Amino acid sequence: MSDQSTRPEEIKTSLVDPDTQVESFRQTRSNRRTELVEDYVELIADLIDDSGEARQVEIAQRLGVAQPTVAKMLKRLAAEELIVQRPYRGVFLTAAGREIAEKSKARHEIVVSFLLALGISPATARIDAEGIEHHVSEETLEAFERF
Repeated sequence: MSDQSTRPEEIKTSLVDPDTQVESFRQTRSNRRTELVEDYVELIADLIDDSGEARQVEIAQRLGVAQPTVAKMLKRLAAEELIVQRPYRGVFLTAAGREIAEKSKARHEIVVSFLLALGISPATARIDAEGIEHHVSEETLEAFERF
């Protein structure tokens, strides 16, 4: 029987193959490293699309973190050439930053739609999607989209 036709009751719950487990943990660590970057650029894009600019104070407010935390992350994003900061004008995305933001937003929307299709409330679906969107494979995301 192929992996794709495996029914849930046929999936073993015991210790998995070492190579599978290594890949699982590797992917999770990688996803955690990019999760913050994606959250920041997606929020910056949303703020720019909504009001024409993204300011550090509003980023901090919406993420529920202190402004020094945002300043540190913005410095990292600038070093990675994902944003440009303009004094007294706010934060703007580079083409690379915009691309990551658009991909992240698309993933987010697919996960929200999937959760809504399962009957999850809109508020809970939005909250849960924030965590899920960064930790699912393209294969899983495609399955969510087909659902």
